Amino acid sequence: MRPAVFLDRDGTLIENPGFLSRPEQVRLLPGAAEAVRAVNQAGRLAVVVTNQSGIARGLLTEADYASTAARLEALLAAGGARLDAQYHCPHLPELTGPCECRKPGTLLYRRAAEELGADLARSWWIGDAARDVAPAAALGGAGAVLRGDGPAPAGVRVAPTIGAAVALALDYLPAP
Repeated sequence: MRPAVFLDRDGTLIENPGFLSRPEQVRLLPGAAEAVRAVNQAGRLAVVVTNQSGIARGLLTEADYASTAARLEALLAAGGARLDAQYHCPHLPELTGPCECRKPGTLLYRRAAEELGADLARSWWIGDAARDVAPAAALGGAGAVLRGDGPAPAGVRVAPTIGAAVALALDYLPAP
């Protein structure tokens, strides 16, 4: 079992212009490729977990999401970085009913533990909203929220950039 760094996508790794449906809309935030590359070089799993309610809203399709996910991987690869996996929740409870995969739900993280051998208790969560890092407390890990609109949940660090958040994660996580 290996520690993972779970990364939110929109607003954390890429710009968040709204519901992305075309690959050309995907733009890395400054330092994103370098941050993911640091996770790779440290031997930790780099895993994206993202809510994609635009699918439930009919604003994009699963194929649209897949094309933006592939574009993210290509942009990261151009910067010498790679993701070990990407997981997404296509639901919106008001339209599709409750689910366990929509953050702050833990289903997608438990799936990563099963499929990738991620050690959740030794993992780190990074996102731009409290819901992105809330699963850390439920699963025994730790996290950092990027400086954003609201206060960080209790026990969660605040970082000014994705690079600073990854540095905190790598200092915290034990060597694999």
